[in-house]
Amino acid sequence: MTGHPGRPILPVVVIVGRPNVGKSALFNRLIGKRLAIVEDVPGLTRDRLYAPGDWRGRQFTVVDTGGLISGASAGMAAQVRAQATAALAEADVVLFMVDTRDGLLPEDREIADIVRRSRAPVLLVANKVDNAGHEAAAYEFSALGFGDPLPVSATHGRGIGDLLDAVVAVLPEPSAAPPPAAAPVAVAVVGRPNVGKSSLVNAMLGEERVVVDAAPGTTRDAVDTFCERGGRQLVLIDTAGLRRRARVGVAVERYSAVRTERAIERADIAVLVLDATETPADQDQRIARAIADAGRGVVIALNKWDLVAPAPRPERRRERPVRHALRFIDYAPIVTVSATTGWGIAELFEAIARVADAHQSRVGTGVLNRVIGDAVATQQPPSDATGRRLRIYYATQAETRPPTVVLFVNDPERMTESYRRYLERVVRSAIDLTGTPLRIVVRRHRGEENGA
Repeated sequence: MTGHPGRPILPVVVIVGRPNVGKSALFNRLIGKRLAIVEDVPGLTRDRLYAPGDWRGRQFTVVDTGGLISGASAGMAAQVRAQATAALAEADVVLFMVDTRDGLLPEDREIADIVRRSRAPVLLVANKVDNAGHEAAAYEFSALGFGDPLPVSATHGRGIGDLLDAVVAVLPEPSAAPPPAAAPVAVAVVGRPNVGKSSLVNAMLGEERVVVDAAPGTTRDAVDTFCERGGRQLVLIDTAGLRRRARVGVAVERYSAVRTERAIERADIAVLVLDATETPADQDQRIARAIADAGRGVVIALNKWDLVAPAPRPERRRERPVRHALRFIDYAPIVTVSATTGWGIAELFEAIARVADAHQSRVGTGVLNRVIGDAVATQQPPSDATGRRLRIYYATQAETRPPTVVLFVNDPERMTESYRRYLERVVRSAIDLTGTPLRIVVRRHRGEENGA
């Protein structure tokens, strides 16, 4: 049985098989939601995807893998094969998936030899059995030596209950390890295609956990990887690059863009990866805006720094255009990194930790009101056309992630955007809110009389 820091140590169910036999469709069916991209195109899944599943009160982790290609010894196919082999090494149950429409192929026999090396029990899953008339074709695969196949239709849900019953019957008991002291911080690594997101994730993990290729857009799904750094539990979410909307034409690219946006939504912190050799583009601004609008903490990682500077030290002159282009997230720290050389990886983790602390920080009401009071004393609030001035009675922090301050005032309409920004600057100068948005909400004080 295997587990990762920061998540429950549950039995692991790994799905393997040739490309396009329906592994991702089965993965989605077993976890009860559309997480893996499914299209009638072979080879869409390249990395290992992890997601929780449960059946009849038993919880487990389901792992989707890329298609195993016969004789793969180099390039992307070899990397996918390595990912699948690594998944098999941590499996507690293996679902070996075959395609009844194609029949028994030599590739299936080769994969069977690989699967036999696993110490875990193997369930042979014959997919695309859409009706009872197709079931007879499934028994051809008994020749592989894994017993009678379990006929299913991952697309239509046929036979899934019987399959899950069989899975639960061979699952080992979950580990009694104590839960982590705190929930892991979810960190989405986002950016345009080919800025080096997957390479950066691999550098952060210290292993080839995510498939990397020179072609833009290699990562199609959002891939979760659990790790620990400095005693802090993290979930790194590697994502597909966000392209211009006009270029998101095919289904795979469209789904990948949606996955990236969803990854931002379910993250606590986003690492926005930029190419240090290029000026920030419109797409970078759009991604940054999406992070800010979602209220997520953010760290800007200038990757490929080894191509523009002889040392890992940051240079203000190179950061200046980044600050200008992304001035609406001027609270974000900038870290110069190189996934190739390992420059800046420790500093990146330190920045993530600092932003995570700020993102979930809570300020005492007394401290907050002193800060707001000093701000009002330094610069009077605005007044409306009649000369009636905005009056701030008191402030309180209502939420964290991101920190949200509620101001109770005499008339919310008298709050101008410029004064709101002024108050934000003052609060930030007094309280460390590095990397996190600060939301200021204005409400009318209940005891305020009309016309005050």
